[in-house]
Amino acid sequence: MSEFVFKMPDLGEGTVDAEIVAWHTKPGDAVKEDQLIVEVMTDKAAVEVPAPVSGRVVSISGAPGDKVAVGSPLIVFDMNEGAVQTGAMQTGAVQTGAVQMGAVDTGATLPAAVPTRAAATAAATKSAALQAPANAPAQPPPASRSGRVMTSPANRKRAREAGIDLATVVGSGPGGRIVREDLGAARPAAPTGAETTEIKVIGLRRLIAERMSEAKRNIPHFAYVEEVDVTELESLRNHLNMSRPRDSGSLSYLPLVVVALTRVLESFPQCNVLYDAARGVLVRHRAVHVGIATQTPDGLKVPVVRNAHTLGLWEVAAEIRRLAERARSAKATREELIGSTITLTSLGKLGGIASTPIINAPEVAIIGLNKAIERPVVYNGAVTVRRIMNLSSSFDHRFVDGYDAAAMIQALKELLEHPATIFIPKVKST
Repeated sequence: MSEFVFKMPDLGEGTVDAEIVAWHTKPGDAVKEDQLIVEVMTDKAAVEVPAPVSGRVVSISGAPGDKVAVGSPLIVFDMNEGAVQTGAMQTGAVQTGAVQMGAVDTGATLPAAVPTRAAATAAATKSAALQAPANAPAQPPPASRSGRVMTSPANRKRAREAGIDLATVVGSGPGGRIVREDLGAARPAAPTGAETTEIKVIGLRRLIAERMSEAKRNIPHFAYVEEVDVTELESLRNHLNMSRPRDSGSLSYLPLVVVALTRVLESFPQCNVLYDAARGVLVRHRAVHVGIATQTPDGLKVPVVRNAHTLGLWEVAAEIRRLAERARSAKATREELIGSTITLTSLGKLGGIASTPIINAPEVAIIGLNKAIERPVVYNGAVTVRRIMNLSSSFDHRFVDGYDAAAMIQALKELLEHPATIFIPKVKST
């Protein structure tokens, strides 16, 4: 047997390891060069790794959720089992999927995906492949097991958590001992008795959890909720929608709030800030780059409307639709998913009465739109039905005082309750 050991490649961006997300092959499978063998995730991107050679899979390292260090063995091939094409030692580029993980609806930032780095990653993968031994000594076939299953306590725990019956696993270690790689190819046992489902927290969901925990642990949140009468805003929205072709897309509250927010931040620049914790510096931005929390099949991401302060209402609306579609189809680039200076989050019709959004670090403010409903209120001295929506906001209390936070939301409320003023140029004082 002529074995080829393929090691975890250096995926760039200063990564030292990568998490196994999903294997697309298992021991015993015959694979061809450039065939997808595994999906991994770094703190920067989701990456699809192709086979560097043709051959039969002998063993794999790591189960989904495990982290494998760069330069450590990832998969072993028996090159005698399949025809190796000329140039099999050259690996195709590792392709990065645009899986920027933006904040969940609570606003927690996740690392951005990296655009395809074909040349750099291909070179790194090729370098890792060339370092593998071309003629490693053959390993003896697994011995048959009898009696007590031989494996380590750690592997017993992994099998128990994954629902794997060790008695059904063929060990590839000395004397038939079950090693960690054997568990990656094993199937969970059929449930018995009371059925439960255990879902391992890996990939995007793990990163969401980490970023949310970090933001909530490190940032002292100041929450502020304000009631806004959006009756006039609703009237304007309906009028504008009626004046546009049906195929141009319906205008929601979100673009109107974005435009109003850019006007408000002119007077509250301390809320359009990023905190560089490593340097202990607040970076105040003149431009307004608004992150829009977007629900996708992979979790909530935060595509960014760049330079929103320079865009008109319909331009903002079109950009929000474009970015949302790209985020949901996993086509958004890294540049489209990073760099926001303040975030808006909305649950739409599920918006509820109030929420407590988590700040999208390193930003210092996030604003959530709750559900707009009609209810009786006192208006101009009489009880009447008005359309009411709450704004739920959170501010980093280290850098935004409570007074300033409340004043900013009040200013935003003023514009939304009198929407014509959103579009009136601000008069500069002399």
